[in-house]
Order: sequence, then C-alpha cells, then structure tokens
Amino acid sequence: MKNQIQLTDHQIVNMYINGDANALSTLVNRYKDKIFTSIYLLVKDKYLAEDIFQDVFIRVIDTLRGGRYTDEGKFLPWAMRIAHNLCVDHFRKVKRNPTIKTSDDRDIFEVLNFSEAGADHRIMNEQTSEKVRRMIDLLPEDQREVIILRHYADLSFKEISQLTKCSINTALGRMRYGLLNLRKMMTEKQIAL
Repeated sequence: MKNQIQLTDHQIVNMYINGDANALSTLVNRYKDKIFTSIYLLVKDKYLAEDIFQDVFIRVIDTLRGGRYTDEGKFLPWAMRIAHNLCVDHFRKVKRNPTIKTSDDRDIFEVLNFSEAGADHRIMNEQTSEKVRRMIDLLPEDQREVIILRHYADLSFKEISQLTKCSINTALGRMRYGLLNLRKMMTEKQIAL
C-alpha cells in the first residue's frame, strides 16, 4: 500500500470515508499551515484563528461523514472556502468588516516554515516578512484578501474568484492593483526587502 503522503487528496478522503480514521490527519497535516495562516491573516487574532481552524475541520468531518463531499480531489480549495465562510460569519456576528490591522504581534511567524538556516538568515527573513505584512495591511480590503489567498494560501485565481464570489478577471485585477500599490509604497518609503 502507498504511503499516505504520496496519495492524492481524493484517495485520502475516500480512505477516511471508508473507515480509516487516521487518513484525515494526513490531510490536516498537509494543509494546516496554509489554512491556519489564511484564517489568521483575515481575523488577526491567534486564539480566534485557532477556534475557526477547529471549526473548519469539524465541518469537514461532518460533511465527509454525512456523505455530502463532492469536490472530487479539490480538498484544499473546499476547506479554504469553509474557512473563508466561517471568517465572514464571525465578522457578521460581531457587526464589523474583516480588516487586517498593523500590529507588533509576530505570532504569524510561528506557523510559517522558515528554513533552519543560521540566526542571521532567519532574522533577515522575519524582518522582510514583517515589512511585507505591514505593507499588505495598508492595502484596500479586496486587494489584501486576494494577495493573502494567492501567496499565503497558494490558491489559484479560479479558486480565489469562487471563494470571493467575483470573476477571475476581477481577482486578477485586484492582485495587479495590490502589487502596484505595494511597489508604490516601497518606492515612496524607500523600503528595501
């Protein structure tokens, strides 16, 4: 039998549906960083992000056990859609819009996988990531959301358009304007990465 790491998402989902309870942990481990990072960047609260992350997998389990999963191997976009919807639901409940606020909290770096390089290289990576994150915080919400979903969650523009309920061209445009705005900020503030 193949190692579960080599199996496709669809195969692992089928294994779980057919009674292999450990199969789901393979999917969780495969995508936890992308899903958690995306949630955290949207809600800007580590504990809230952890709660939503758990809710995502409760919904995943309920859907799989209920026989309602139909995304045929597209597990990550499906799970990201659940995560995005739960974030939107949270902000609807508290009657505020999702925003990413600039803060000195660096908890996001706990979930990113930096290489085990020397301390100087790791510090440079953290400083560069912090500069980029602060600039992303300053973008309009729609541009910020597309950049987060594309670069942190690694979703395709088709998946982003489905998740944000806009056309692919709109998602591409938001990315383009977001990148232009980031480039403009770098030039105006003379920021070097």
